[in-house]
Amino acid sequence: MPPKVWTGAISFGLVSVPIAVLGATEDHSVRFRRIHTVDNGLVRNRYWCEIEDREISYGEIGQGYEMAGGRIIPLTDEELRQLPLPTARAIELVGFLPAADVDPLRIGPGYYLQPQGSVAAKPYVLLRQALQRASKVAVARYAWHGRERLGLLRVRGDVIALHTLLWPDEIRDPARAAPGPVVLEPGEIDEAMTLVEIMSRDNVDGPEFTDHYTQALRQVVEAKQEHRRLPQAPHPAARPGQLVDLMATLQQSVDKARAARGEDAADVPDLPSTAQTKTATRKTAKKSPAQKASPRKPRHSV
Repeated sequence: MPPKVWTGAISFGLVSVPIAVLGATEDHSVRFRRIHTVDNGLVRNRYWCEIEDREISYGEIGQGYEMAGGRIIPLTDEELRQLPLPTARAIELVGFLPAADVDPLRIGPGYYLQPQGSVAAKPYVLLRQALQRASKVAVARYAWHGRERLGLLRVRGDVIALHTLLWPDEIRDPARAAPGPVVLEPGEIDEAMTLVEIMSRDNVDGPEFTDHYTQALRQVVEAKQEHRRLPQAPHPAARPGQLVDLMATLQQSVDKARAARGEDAADVPDLPSTAQTKTATRKTAKKSPAQKASPRKPRHSV
């Protein structure tokens, strides 16, 4: 069981549910230490007081707010705990909405909320089932790590999960990243849709979703530890140069995706293209009386 990160209560309406916040994710990244390259000695950070010009211990360090003129206002942990906030020790629910309406860019790390004691179990399950039946998530406010935050509560299995939620002004305007005007052919869009259908997945738990970088890094570390030859990097696959024919590239991508799944072209039907639809419509359209009376003359080659 992961350690408790925070304790408080979920507050919705007049209902209060005592909970503990537990870490819901794990970081399996390989960690590096900074070393002196001459002798591999560890390089450590030091806490240095600018006024006394000496190194101080971690226990002597506090927190302070710097004013515009450079003046520092010290704040103790007790003063921060006693902030006049209704959300100081509570996750206060302020609204409910469909999960699809939440911009994924605003969703941060996740935590599990664990009910504290038998008394908390019933309102906890009540909130969980209400979220499930309504097919909605809850938006909450709470104070944590020196600031008030927005949070998102959702159901995961039998547990309520909490995600930090960025404030609206913390999301940058995407306009600067948008491309200029582009003209796409209908067939290119249809072929892209075919590729999307073939590459669709039910989840992101398959073997193709593996952290290959961490695996390769561990292989290098183990080889150096055992004084073995370092594993060689695979030859990079040949990549196409400048994109000339988008349609042909899309068709090749579709064929490659089908081959990777062990499918033939006949196994997965193509989506009907816009051009094919227009052609079929013209063929099935009824001819006017004038067209029936004057049949088209056969073409002669020049």
